[in-house]
Amino acid sequence: MTVRIVMIAVAVASLLLTYGLRRYALARSLMDVPNARSSHSVPTPRGGGVAIVVSFLVALPVLAVMDVLPWAAAWTLQGAGALVALVGFWDDHGHIPARWRLLAHFSGAAWALVWLGGAPPLDLFGTTFDLGWLGAGFAAVYLVWLLNLYNFMDGIDGIASIEAVCVCVGGAILYALIGKPSLAVVPLLLAAAVAGFLYWNFPPARIFMGDAGSGFLGIVLGILSLQAGWVAPELFWCWVILLGVFVTDATFTLIRRLLRGDKVYEAHRSHAYQYASRLFGRHLPVTLAVAAINVVWLLPIALWVGIGGLDGVTGVAMAYVPLVALAARFRAGALESAEG
Repeated sequence: MTVRIVMIAVAVASLLLTYGLRRYALARSLMDVPNARSSHSVPTPRGGGVAIVVSFLVALPVLAVMDVLPWAAAWTLQGAGALVALVGFWDDHGHIPARWRLLAHFSGAAWALVWLGGAPPLDLFGTTFDLGWLGAGFAAVYLVWLLNLYNFMDGIDGIASIEAVCVCVGGAILYALIGKPSLAVVPLLLAAAVAGFLYWNFPPARIFMGDAGSGFLGIVLGILSLQAGWVAPELFWCWVILLGVFVTDATFTLIRRLLRGDKVYEAHRSHAYQYASRLFGRHLPVTLAVAAINVVWLLPIALWVGIGGLDGVTGVAMAYVPLVALAARFRAGALESAEG
């Protein structure tokens, strides 16, 4: 069995599993019903992200048996990803108090960091620092923030799926460009799993991802970025650049709401992408704009950093400044009553 066949099988499995999950959700009335905090107007089945989780995690040991993927890398992704997805699935079907969700999220991050051997060295303006236990603490917070921001950003049709595909394909191109094509297998595998789901999630969505899928994608993408840092410190910054759309919108929104004294754990519709979707009256233009920003702006900068033409921190700043300006332009974090 070749890697290409595995990837095709994963995409098909995700496609068919999502179909089955949609039928199951419709039969059991597992619907996301619109409310005042929703960005959609039609009751829609939820929980389709489980298809991404299952198809991706089942394929990892297959790649390990084929000697395409080290077992340590497979256990890293399986343990952390499965724990976060399980908690998200439980929360999708009921409710888990925030403190228990957070405990599970940090447990997943800790699992990943143990298998990774801690946080990778950090490259700052050409100087490499090994931060030891302090770095591991920062890395745990980084992973937990990524998985939660991915959940926050999964608010309109197709946006979380498109982001994951763009980031993963961008990472794969980066690895091919620097002469390490074997590292591209896992990002492409995740892209294949998401692509099968995206068929059903593309605007107008016929099923939503749910917390199980969004949290899973967030922590897996975070782990892939840390793994990249162990290959070469500057590659970590490349992944941070590729994740720029979600990082800037979610972080800008959170900071603005914190400064205003909002209860940040409460649901809201004040992310830039949510304001943009209401401005345009549809989800599709915003989702396609996210794809365009990834391809036209973020990918070239990430590749520039990856080939050594630009310092990582400088690359992040260059990539993020326009994105922060865009978030401000679309009122990220502003009071929803101020919309107009």
